[in-house]
Formats: sequence, structure tokens, C-alpha cells
Amino acid sequence: MLNVKVLGGGCTNCKATYKLIEDVAREKGTDIYLEKVEDIQNIISYDIMSTPGVVIDETVVHRGGVPSRKQVEDWFSN
Repeated sequence: MLNVKVLGGGCTNCKATYKLIEDVAREKGTDIYLEKVEDIQNIISYDIMSTPGVVIDETVVHRGGVPSRKQVEDWFSN
């Protein structure tokens, strides 16, 4: 199971990123634990200055803006 975190304060892009990740994981049958992180100190600890950020198994894979569907699919293409 992958641990996926969406970092952001609840903006439209953060919500869209969360939903996109949720949808792609479901479609691909990838088992994930998806978490939304809104605490600013926690977000800064990942060196994220532009949200949304995406962290998979404690590795930052995306910063700023909604990732493309293709990008998210690639994250789950094991």
C-alpha cells in the first residue's frame, strides 16, 4: 500500500488533486492510503512553498498546480 499525502490548505487545486489521485488509484486498482495535510508547519517541513504538493511514501513527487492525469497514472504504474 502506498501512503499518499496531498499537501495544501484546502484550495480548489488541492481538492482537484486529491480527487484526481483518488480516481486514478481506484481505476488502476492501486491500494493507497490517501491523506490530506493542511497544517502549514507540516507542509513546510516537506519544503513545499507552492501547493498543492504530493508526497508518496515520504518522497515529494509534485509541487504547485494540479498534476496531469498522465503524471498521476505514472505514479501508480508499478
